[in-house]
Amino acid sequence: NHLMPDGPLRTSSQRGLGAYANIFAIESFMDELARAADTDPVTFRLRHLADERGRAVIERVAEMAGWKPGREFPGSDRGAGLGFLRYKNNASYVATVVELRVDRSEGKIILEKVFIACDAGQIVNPDGVANQLEGAFFQSASWTLMEQVNYDAKGITSLDWRTYPILRFPDAPVIDIALIDQPGQPYMGVGEGAMGPVSAAIANAVYDAVEIRLRSIPFTPDKVKGALL
Repeated sequence: NHLMPDGPLRTSSQRGLGAYANIFAIESFMDELARAADTDPVTFRLRHLADERGRAVIERVAEMAGWKPGREFPGSDRGAGLGFLRYKNNASYVATVVELRVDRSEGKIILEKVFIACDAGQIVNPDGVANQLEGAFFQSASWTLMEQVNYDAKGITSLDWRTYPILRFPDAPVIDIALIDQPGQPYMGVGEGAMGPVSAAIANAVYDAVEIRLRSIPFTPDKVKGALL
């Protein structure tokens, strides 16, 4: 990184700090490695993961999604992708599977179903944990598909909801959540940990659907159409 203490734009911390960008890169590359090894992405991760709690989260989300090696979706340009993390390598475990469709003519990514499995240690309030996971998914998906600060020589041009779009109700997928309670284990938060897997799961699902790798967030229609050329 390059520190710019006197930059022209005011910046601040992002929710999840570096996890969102880091897990996007790591888990996108994990998917690439699995494909290069001609191995199912879930099988590939489990093959190289010794942490039993991490394995349990991946296995649970795969079960929820009905994940099977070589699975094909009815209809064209549809796919599924997996993203996983242990937040900061010492906190909550979250695995996310996204099922989506890519509209080639519009360059639009349509989210259809989402499955999230989480181990946050001992759970005191299941509804609170589930709400954090859902909220984190929607915020992260909105970043991934739409949100971007634009600016020109005069300053920021993203000044309203038209020039800075966010995910809206018609874009919301169906979400299924599973919580793996660990009585007696330390309590762990999930609001930041759930952000990271989302972008990678979406990117990996796009590759599964139309075999393009999206490496620059947000995945706007122009970027999707450009990658499809």
